[in-house]
Amino acid sequence: MTNRAAFLFPFFAIVLWAGNVIVSRLSAHTIGPEAITFYRLLLAVGLMSLFVAPPAWRNRAVIWPHLGQFAILGFLAMCLFQSLSYLAAETTTATNMAVFTALTPLLTMLLSAVLLRETPTFGLISGGALSLAGLVYLVSGGDPAALLRNGVHPGDPLMFVAALVYALYGALLKRWDLPVAGWQSTYMQALCALAVMFPAFLATPAPMRALNAETLPLIAYAGGLASIVLPFLWVRGVQILGPNRCAIFMNLLPMLTALGAIALLGEPVRAFHVIGGGVALAGVACAALFRRPLWISVPAAPALAD
Repeated sequence: MTNRAAFLFPFFAIVLWAGNVIVSRLSAHTIGPEAITFYRLLLAVGLMSLFVAPPAWRNRAVIWPHLGQFAILGFLAMCLFQSLSYLAAETTTATNMAVFTALTPLLTMLLSAVLLRETPTFGLISGGALSLAGLVYLVSGGDPAALLRNGVHPGDPLMFVAALVYALYGALLKRWDLPVAGWQSTYMQALCALAVMFPAFLATPAPMRALNAETLPLIAYAGGLASIVLPFLWVRGVQILGPNRCAIFMNLLPMLTALGAIALLGEPVRAFHVIGGGVALAGVACAALFRRPLWISVPAAPALAD
């Protein structure tokens, strides 16, 4: 495969991710956040079981000691992040959701600086400030003073928390460096998440967990394309191009989502979306490009022998 063709893997992964944001908006007030999260996990686990369950069972001696870590990771990425995203979709726009999601690489770097004690960089500090300014402009509708008068839509802080949760997932994944990777890791996380979501699913009112002609396509997209095909494309892209080159494609998420929102949801894209979202994404790019550390750690001098 040519290097140019390899860029299609992360590109189509982001296309599917943008579609997943649209599905989140379509699911609002149609199916409960806990219900669609449970159904998508059930479908994803069923599909992955066809090709992951046998090798995972053979590798059970390695997997079992890390079951608690898989449960934490699955809860963060597949329960909490997804449920918060579906809940946020009820009171914010798809474009706003995509911008907050695209901040995940920046937030992951910030949390890694704390959890992994990595030295912060000039790009991280300046990019963080730039992204914060862009978000304020975005959620205020181009009038930052309006935040003091009217506050924000409930979905915007929920989506920020969702992005923060996913960033924590990424930082923990890096910190723990589990000996089980790829599909087996995803499969174990999904199994744990499915068990966690089951009580919440049962607590959801029956009308908000009904399977019908309106909800089944949403579940099929979320559980099949977004949970199986999307990770395959992204992982394949990372294997060929590397994580840094693939991360750049996250900046396409708001634009592709906005196009889908215009076509499928009738959501208008206004100047403050372009300006605020653009400034926020410029901050993400700044953090990725300028990696000079704020300070250089000097190794401690060896103790003198008596």
